[in-house]
Amino acid sequence: MESGNVVEFIESQKITCAVILEVKKLRLRLLTETNREVKMLASRLSHKCDSLLDLSMSREKLVASLKTIARRRTALISSIDVKELWEVLNTEQEWIDLPTMTRFCFSGEPTQDHESAVVRAFFNDRLYFKFKGDQFFPLTVEQVIEIENRKKKDEERARFINICSQWLKDLVAQESYPAVSGLEGDQARCLDILKSAFLFEKESDYHQIAKQIRKDAGLEKQDRLFSLLVKLGVWGRDVNLDLLRSSVEVEFPESVKDYAEKLVKEAFYSTPKPSNGHQRQDLTDIPLITIDGQATLDFDDALSLEMIDGYYRLGIHISDVAHFIKKDDPIDREASVRGSSIYTPDQKIPMLPPSMAEGLCSLRADELRPAISTLVKLTPSAEIMDYEVVASWIKVKRQLTYYDVNMVAEEDKEIQALGNIARKFRQRRLSQGALQITLPEINIWINNDGEPVVNRINRESPARMLVAELMIMANWLMAGFLAKHRQPAIFRSQPPPRDRLYRNNEGSLFQNWMQRKLLSRFALGSEPRHHSGLGLDAYVTATSPIRKYFDLATQRQIRAVLGFDEPYAHEDVLKIINAVEQPMSTVSRIQYTRNRYWLLKNLEQRAGEKTEAVVLSKLRNSYLTLLKEYMLECRLPMSQGIELKPQDLVQVTLQHASARNDMLSVYIG
Repeated sequence: MESGNVVEFIESQKITCAVILEVKKLRLRLLTETNREVKMLASRLSHKCDSLLDLSMSREKLVASLKTIARRRTALISSIDVKELWEVLNTEQEWIDLPTMTRFCFSGEPTQDHESAVVRAFFNDRLYFKFKGDQFFPLTVEQVIEIENRKKKDEERARFINICSQWLKDLVAQESYPAVSGLEGDQARCLDILKSAFLFEKESDYHQIAKQIRKDAGLEKQDRLFSLLVKLGVWGRDVNLDLLRSSVEVEFPESVKDYAEKLVKEAFYSTPKPSNGHQRQDLTDIPLITIDGQATLDFDDALSLEMIDGYYRLGIHISDVAHFIKKDDPIDREASVRGSSIYTPDQKIPMLPPSMAEGLCSLRADELRPAISTLVKLTPSAEIMDYEVVASWIKVKRQLTYYDVNMVAEEDKEIQALGNIARKFRQRRLSQGALQITLPEINIWINNDGEPVVNRINRESPARMLVAELMIMANWLMAGFLAKHRQPAIFRSQPPPRDRLYRNNEGSLFQNWMQRKLLSRFALGSEPRHHSGLGLDAYVTATSPIRKYFDLATQRQIRAVLGFDEPYAHEDVLKIINAVEQPMSTVSRIQYTRNRYWLLKNLEQRAGEKTEAVVLSKLRNSYLTLLKEYMLECRLPMSQGIELKPQDLVQVTLQHASARNDMLSVYIG
């Protein structure tokens, strides 16, 4: 190659004609037909010829000459039928050089213009041949079909993106938002793609196409897209995005609901009768009480207290859910996938169908129910003497709320005695090394206007302390019962904390909060182990079989000891643990993030309000604090001249909160 040679190169999916102005080794300086000077490697050229242009001509004449050459070569393309050539040559399956291909295309002695025309024609129609440099290779019939299909898909994709982006731009411009239910075809599909992309971002199968639609429609920012989806009625403004991202189904499959209805219709036990040949104890003459929240409908535990021969007999009665729901039946399979009921301020998603959770299995007043009862013999001073675990028939007499119990805690003799037993049991646990973390609970509920209302619950109120301790006692005793009979179950254990900040229950708010951060993770296994946090030698959870699958599985093991079920083997228990741990993790995350969302939603209206915070630790440019009224951690920017240390109390002003963006900011003052 030398200066003056006419060459061609590919730029922006187009062949450009140029003349070489200068050659430096393998680098060229070119003047193009568009009157631009460019530099490039010689290897980038798509065609070169020996003909020379006179570089002494003016630049305008050089450009005019290049344009003439380009027009001449482009005109020759119409004589070339690439498809016809492929139909003749596709069986050859070998590389064909440019001179040979040019002779196939033109009769007579071909010129370099003809060669250029061939390159241009094959570049314009890349369906039938692949080429590199000045060689061409015919594709197979299968390859051509595949490329044609891909091309159609690409064209359809481009059409779809254009239609969607234009539709979205029109919606935003006109502020006209049709009902989602009335959308179909491209528009309905477009919304499905945008929903997926918003929820899962780069993990979405539609990330790339959604990215292009959003770019063309001016909806690249997440908040703009979310606002549009809300205006279209796809979601409500307070939609639970974490729930949508999860695999949790809100509604039960029809087959599961039908099976539940069948069980309800078939249930007939108005007279206590043997189950599988084993007799249940008739405890229906004992007056049982339930103590739950005001909105509770799924009652799975009840309490009783009798005085027999100078000793207390405490009864902790748990609904025998496994009496109705058998291993691997449709409800059991669905429950194992859900893992647990989900409770958030604005929604309840039960583990069992409502007809079971709030009906057949629920310990409703004056209705006969099968139960697993832990009967504990205690001295008048509330020392545990003995216990037994039995299958029973029960009837609840009184259904009380925590509020009801707190109101009569100092007057009702039965409540007083239950409270005394609970306190004595806690003292026993503390003496055995239990770690009592006492923190207020933030309760959030949604009022009739859809607004979140926040209040603090004293978890140490007589009613809540009583229920918590007696359920811990029941779980401990049932764990001992299973261990005594060498029955594998879902035992919980916990190593000692990394450090202890206080003894018994004497810690400050700061110490309790920081102590929780120092707890070791609990462990699940098929054999009993020590539970450091509770100060107990063995522990299971079996008091909430309506709400938690682990409790239901453990209840089955108790029933097996009592002769009502075939037990799970060790391997089966471990499989259940492995299968249900992930759903349980999902449940915990959804409940935590949703409670936090509504708490921040409440704080959105409180900008400018002052509240008290306790300093937890010093960070690089801020302090980590705990807002006492809301039990919420928040970073506090450092202020010049003010030095704080852990445990200090400081007044802060709420500056900004955003529930949707999970943001909270405060400043000193």
